[in-house]
Amino acid sequence: MKKVLLIMGSTRAGRKCPQITSWVKSLAKQVCPDFSYEIVDLATWQLPMDDEPGIPALGNYTQAHTLAWSEKIKAAAAVAFITPQFNWGYPAVLKNAIDHLYSEWREKPTIIVTYGGHGGTRCARQLRRVAASLRMNVVLTAPALELPDLVIREGAALNPAQDFRASIPKIERAFTELANQINDRESMLSTIKRKLKALLASIS
Repeated sequence: MKKVLLIMGSTRAGRKCPQITSWVKSLAKQVCPDFSYEIVDLATWQLPMDDEPGIPALGNYTQAHTLAWSEKIKAAAAVAFITPQFNWGYPAVLKNAIDHLYSEWREKPTIIVTYGGHGGTRCARQLRRVAASLRMNVVLTAPALELPDLVIREGAALNPAQDFRASIPKIERAFTELANQINDRESMLSTIKRKLKALLASIS
């Protein structure tokens, strides 16, 4: 099965990201059951800032953690960033994880799901701009989940199925778009391989 990585964008103490990401995963499995889904917690990935001597675009990684991160992203059919909005942008830990690599992101089907008191639309715009520059294939639909004020300011319990009920159709649409991208990409690669095989056969 093709694997979709759900990359959590927050490592902050008391974060809501694990709960929200698990809920998004459950929706994705219902809408697109033909794929497998793995949650990636950046808190468990030791990716120090700027510890590679070369620029990521060259791909000459020397650190074991960078090599492992590279393999993790390369092996995925697609990624979904589930991230909060911090001060109108996306968290540094997510930018650092993205910046550790370069070519691995190219043409990768991608979803951006944000959350926050205002839904995280500014965060999504910033992340989409970076992803576009890396030539990631970001789906059009970008769910923005609005955290209730009671959850943010008074520590009330979060109930994603209830609190984000209005966003469920958008999440489902985003994963449907992602599935279409994955399938279209696989079809294109299959066609290219078939034509290349035929060309090599004709030459030999």
